[in-house]
Amino acid sequence: MNIKHLIDVAEKLFLVLIAGFTVIGMGQEILLLIENRHVALQDLLLMFIYAEVLGMLGAFYSKQRNLITLPLFIAITALSRLIILQGKDSNPIVLLYESAAILLIVVSCWVISRMRPEE
Repeated sequence: MNIKHLIDVAEKLFLVLIAGFTVIGMGQEILLLIENRHVALQDLLLMFIYAEVLGMLGAFYSKQRNLITLPLFIAITALSRLIILQGKDSNPIVLLYESAAILLIVVSCWVISRMRPEE
C-alpha cells in the first residue's frame, strides 16, 4: 500500500465525516427550531451554509477534483450572514471590513474563473 493510496483513503474518510457532521448540525438546528417554534432569518442563513457545505462535498465527488471556488462562496455567505445579523449599534468600520472581505473574495473567484482552461 503506497502513501498516495493512504492519503486518498484518509481524504475520503474525512469528507464522509464532514458530510455526517454537517447533516447532524443541520438536524440539531431543525430540532431547535421545532422546539422554539420560531424561525428567524439567521436560522435560514445558517441552514443555507449547511446546504452549501453538502453541495460542495457533492461537487467534489461528482467531479473528482477540488473546487476552490465553492468554499469561497461559503465564505461569502458566512460574511453576508454576519453583516445581516449585526445590530444597528455596531461599529460601522466592521461593516466596511466585512464588505471589503466579500469584495476581495468575489474578485478572487472572478480571477480563478478566468484562469481555468476551457473544458
